Amino acid sequence: MAVSMNYSIIFVMVALLSLSSISTSHGARSLLQLPNLPTIPSLPKPTMPQLPNFPLTLPPLPSIASLPTFPSVVPKMTLPPLPTMNPLPNMPSLPNIPTFSPPPSN
Repeated sequence: MAVSMNYSIIFVMVALLSLSSISTSHGARSLLQLPNLPTIPSLPKPTMPQLPNFPLTLPPLPSIASLPTFPSVVPKMTLPPLPTMNPLPNMPSLPNIPTFSPPPSN
């Protein structure tokens, strides 16, 4: 049942694609059968004004005054010591799996 449903969906898709290609080819044929259209005259190229010359180097940045210092009233922040970690236990090794070779061909 499911197989016939898949085939019917594929058949409908192929039929729709065939019909769409017929209308496309009909439109292309009608475009080819049009009388000769007048040619579009070429327009003259406009003259562009010259771009102004910009300096390639930037002016120096203004100097920044020295940053203010914090008053000595603020205590220095210290981080607590990290906890000690126990070493990880040894992981058991994986057992060796025997490999089999295919039988020789005659």
